[in-house]
Amino acid sequence: MSDLAATRARQQRPPLLDARARVYLLALLAPLFVYDLTLKLVRIQARPGETGPLAMLQLLRSDIMFDLGYALLWVGLFIVARRALARRATVVAFHAAGLLFAAISTTTHFYYQDTGSALSLDLIFYYLSAPGEIQSVLASRVSPAVAALAALPLLYALLGPATIARVLGRRRNWTPQNSSRRPVRGSWPSLAAALLASAGLFLFALPAAPESIGASASFTRAPVVNMVSAEVEEAAYESQVDIDEEAVRQELPRDTNLAPTPRTDKRNVVLIQLESTRARSVTPYESVTPSDEDGEEPEITPFLDRLAQQSLVAENAYTTVPHTTNSLTAINCGISPPSTPRATDGLAEDIPSRCLPKLLGEQGYNTAFFQSATENFESRREVVDNFGYDDFYPLESMDKEGYERANYFSYEDDIMLDPSRQWLQQNADEGPFLATYLTGTAHDDYGVPERYGMKQFSEDPLLNRYQNTVRYQDFFVRNLIQQYKDAGLYEDTVFVITGDHGEAFGEHGRFQHDKVPYEEGVRIPMMVHDPQNQRWMGGGARVEELANQLNLLPSITGLLGYRIEGGEYPGGVLWDLPEDRTLNFACWGSRDCIASLKGDKKYIYNYGDSPDELYDLSRDPLEENNLLDDPSDDERRLAEDRREKLLTWRAKVEAIYGD
Repeated sequence: MSDLAATRARQQRPPLLDARARVYLLALLAPLFVYDLTLKLVRIQARPGETGPLAMLQLLRSDIMFDLGYALLWVGLFIVARRALARRATVVAFHAAGLLFAAISTTTHFYYQDTGSALSLDLIFYYLSAPGEIQSVLASRVSPAVAALAALPLLYALLGPATIARVLGRRRNWTPQNSSRRPVRGSWPSLAAALLASAGLFLFALPAAPESIGASASFTRAPVVNMVSAEVEEAAYESQVDIDEEAVRQELPRDTNLAPTPRTDKRNVVLIQLESTRARSVTPYESVTPSDEDGEEPEITPFLDRLAQQSLVAENAYTTVPHTTNSLTAINCGISPPSTPRATDGLAEDIPSRCLPKLLGEQGYNTAFFQSATENFESRREVVDNFGYDDFYPLESMDKEGYERANYFSYEDDIMLDPSRQWLQQNADEGPFLATYLTGTAHDDYGVPERYGMKQFSEDPLLNRYQNTVRYQDFFVRNLIQQYKDAGLYEDTVFVITGDHGEAFGEHGRFQHDKVPYEEGVRIPMMVHDPQNQRWMGGGARVEELANQLNLLPSITGLLGYRIEGGEYPGGVLWDLPEDRTLNFACWGSRDCIASLKGDKKYIYNYGDSPDELYDLSRDPLEENNLLDDPSDDERRLAEDRREKLLTWRAKVEAIYGD
């Protein structure tokens, strides 16, 4: 064949992509990529400090590579899918993938803006299994205007390409696709080339930007890439530690009971769990809030301050997992709680421990649980029932008239006072009781009820609202204890007051609590107020050793004079803690962060997402100087030892819950 004939043959050969397909692809992919990269740029600009052009390009690299690989994948599929049925199926899949792409980009962006951390597949699946919970969270975060703006990419992904292709097709008189046409010559090689190039671009999207950029791997990676990488890395970490899971489960306190002793005194017990209350925002503890005009720190919780002077106060008390349901489990059941959303959900089915309400119930105690939040959040009714409480009083059982909503799932805490009074009138004469009160006012989004007004604690509006919600809880504790005094029950009741977890406001780039292993997220207030303990009432007492929520069950049963038989709980009593104790923490998530504290040294392991961290809290209480940035040999060895022990501890906890 002559060169002229070959040229004519090439000119007559149908293009690999017809005009309509080219427009269709471009009409969806280009706007989605612009949207995705714009959101990433917004997140980059929100980081502290300036980001130069080179650093910005490195932070965008994964997103650009993923977007290009994603585009090549669909180009290849459209080249091959030319028959009518195949093309329709490809178009449907193309739109579905576009909707998913836009949804992941949007939710990842807003989750990061809200918490300062990356969204994981584990959390997505968890919230998809509880649509009511995520709906209430979104309603509190997203205004109608923002919701409409976020819906635009989804709406465009659904309708935009077809509309543009139809309009342009009419103007340019495109002929309809021939349904009987077979793939043109070169289609399959082109698909293979597109797939190969796409896979290569996806591989280039995997590595995170260098640590010198100062961003975590989860931040630098494209959202989809990060989610898949996290799942693969999680499987790798699971194989690092070999433990005897059956031996771990056999040590659980599943068969415990309380044995009376000559010291047994069946007094009432009141557990007050303060929602999202960090130690540094409670006046009896070291505060980092700004001083007022007189140079004195403003009192956020004056009642708790006075109460602490007549109580046993744990000065260095911590949560184990900074999430409410998990903290409830540690407090009520005396064992390390799970740290993954999946295992947390499983607490509604089974708790592998005999919990305080069951133990005291067998000794003739009536038990009740009150909360100002809805009963449906994280299956709270089922979890409380598994703890062993006889009565449960959630928000749905309370009269809301005259009370304000504090956040998306809770009303102001004084709403619990009337149900509490009625329950005490009905049950106080029938014997001793255990009553637990879970507050909710200090939970995000920090709506401050008008009942007690507001004070100025911080120049940061968000932090100031939070501090005022903690102040509100102080009024609730005062009102509740006064209720017991009015009912003549105060002298015969032991009051245990503790936070469930702390709360962060950007001190380390994180917000809220789930993924905050720093002091603002895990250090909590903890005190025991016993009117019959003359030593404590005479001036209070302080526990300087490290304490956590696992100490509360043994401490309460010990104060009542009971001996625990049939098993052992891992925590000891607050007034007899070892000086060399190590506390372990886990962020609430799949593989986000775990930490340990022994003495003054705090170690944080981030599973490779960002460098390990080591802080000396005696010299650096705000955790601003990471000793592992330039470690000594001793510090390096300490980090390696802590990492190994933490991974073993985490594996044991997961074995407990079959996670």
